[in-house]
Amino acid sequence: MTSNSPHPQRLYLFQVAILPPSNIPVPCYLIQTDDGKNILIDSGLPEATRIPSDEPVVLDKNVIEQLALIGLQPGDIDMLISSHFDFDHAGHHGAFPDAELIVQRRHYEYAFTSDRCAVTRPEWDQPLERYRLIDGDMQLLPGLNLIETSGHVPGHQSVLVRLPETGAVLITVDAVSNRGCFTPDHRAGSHEDAEAHHLSMLKLLDLVEREPVSLVIFGHDAEQWQSLKKSPDFYT
Repeated sequence: MTSNSPHPQRLYLFQVAILPPSNIPVPCYLIQTDDGKNILIDSGLPEATRIPSDEPVVLDKNVIEQLALIGLQPGDIDMLISSHFDFDHAGHHGAFPDAELIVQRRHYEYAFTSDRCAVTRPEWDQPLERYRLIDGDMQLLPGLNLIETSGHVPGHQSVLVRLPETGAVLITVDAVSNRGCFTPDHRAGSHEDAEAHHLSMLKLLDLVEREPVSLVIFGHDAEQWQSLKKSPDFYT
């Protein structure tokens, strides 16, 4: 491997909050490559006063504080992969002024007309030149793939990262919120397009079988979360 061909080397999981009423985790992720790049996936919740919830939210250290615990500052982040702009995924995008922002074009365009993205608009509405707009599935770098998984919202994306020891890890984000949903016959109702969501889930099921994937990290699975390595520990 050379600096011209970076590969993922470490994967960190950050818990930034627990959401009521089911006490589900709100995670962000950090990928470090063998050439020293830091790639953040999502940026967690916005400030507590802007969280659209009537019940108390248990806040952990936010993404900036989580990064500081492993010796990183916001300026160290080279890329920020945005799965989508929901309030629990894009709450600190503006804190990373040097990061290239990577999102599906379809979601970026949808966000400007969507009420659900309005909460985090001060964070994600950055100058267009900061964005790399993606159209469908793509390899971001060797060992790191973006997977278009619309349904939860238009232009949602999941992430597949191949690590040297762990192997392929699929980060579903909100395409599959928990393990119980990850079956061919499951139909979930809390998505903007239920049929598109079902097709995206089938796409991920097929990917897990073909790859093969050694670990699937579901978006908000409280039970699974207890068994996963969390920062400062990491997957290699």
